[in-house]
Amino acid sequence: MFSAMLLAISIVALSQFALYYWRAVLAGVAAQPVSDRVLLAAQVENGRLTPRDVQTLAGLHNLTPDLYPNRSGLGLVRIYYRAIEGLDAFLAKKIPSFSAWSERERIACSKRSHAPRSSCSIAPE
Repeated sequence: MFSAMLLAISIVALSQFALYYWRAVLAGVAAQPVSDRVLLAAQVENGRLTPRDVQTLAGLHNLTPDLYPNRSGLGLVRIYYRAIEGLDAFLAKKIPSFSAWSERERIACSKRSHAPRSSCSIAPE
């Protein structure tokens, strides 16, 4: 019984660490400035990214598949964006502060979508 409980706690702790690590990588890439050329190509209004720009920036990202063929794509970012979007639809009316947090997270996903392929690897190089 003790070993099963220890295994369960270890799995939860490892999962939590993996999630925090991934979010830290996401925040690090999202902190990079978005170039004016990318903003112009994405036709972003006023030079400010919004959560709606994720699909446009992901489309631009997919136009360059051969620049760095060994790098990961945006699959995890899109999954995370959809999860946050779904939680926002469900919880925004019940928890007003959640809406502001989810907006910031979705903007971070937009910024992550602009990153050059050289920085799209989730795992350290």
